[in-house]
Amino acid sequence: MAGESGDGPATRLDAALTAQLSALGGLADADIPLGRAALSLASMGRPGVPLDRYEAHLDALGAAVADGRQGFRGAVDVEAAARLLAHVLAVEFGYRGDLDTYDDLQNANLIRVIDRRRGLPVALGILYAEAARAQGWQLSGLNFPGHFLVRLDVGGDRRVLDPFNGGQTVDAAAMRGLLTAVEGPDATLRPQHYAPVGNRDILLRLQNNLKLRHVRAGALGEALAVLDAMVLIAPDLAWHWRERGLVHQRLGHPTAAIADLEHFQALARRHGHDARWQSETAQRIAEIRRTLN
Repeated sequence: MAGESGDGPATRLDAALTAQLSALGGLADADIPLGRAALSLASMGRPGVPLDRYEAHLDALGAAVADGRQGFRGAVDVEAAARLLAHVLAVEFGYRGDLDTYDDLQNANLIRVIDRRRGLPVALGILYAEAARAQGWQLSGLNFPGHFLVRLDVGGDRRVLDPFNGGQTVDAAAMRGLLTAVEGPDATLRPQHYAPVGNRDILLRLQNNLKLRHVRAGALGEALAVLDAMVLIAPDLAWHWRERGLVHQRLGHPTAAIADLEHFQALARRHGHDARWQSETAQRIAEIRRTLN
């Protein structure tokens, strides 16, 4: 659905980027090159910037962790691995969370995160993942609301890390503190908060930060471009089609809005989503069609 959509404007994604993101959309989750995919998405906001040196930087992070491993005798346990990742990313390379200008769009653009050594939790988490996975360590994002955390698995043991705060280890009490800040004082940790999420979900969470900031700023054209990218990398997820349809509607693109909302309905039926959403969407489509008469 990239390119011109009905009566909507031409997408901000050029042909090369559209092809790259479409290719990502066709990959199995485990085959998605997380860091390089995030750089491709970042190029939306930095057109014309060559990605070579940023890709080399991802490799350099892994190489620095590998160099650090030389100081260990035998296998590295999860505690040592966590300390090493934190030292390389937060100390050697100076990555930290941007507390001062948290909502700056640059914090969700991996190119600018690398340039500035500051970013959102999910953007920094991608860098931790690149460095860890280069060692053969398993590092996954967690399905944790509000504040992105990662889980490091080494040697049959695991630790939860906070890339935004220097890669520090987060125990259950600290996780509950983060959760109550988002959901209120009665929030309780549940198994779902420890559940790993895949590469595609991490990329979507990164893009969702941009989309929400654009919508809050009233920059609906920019939000539309972000949604273009989201439906390309996750074409079978229904909700982004609905969101894009709603943005088209707000921008006054009725034909494009109807096309996206009907696609949402088809995916929702296929995946068995709540019939309430299908009914609400049908009503909205009918409303939009009335404006065409």
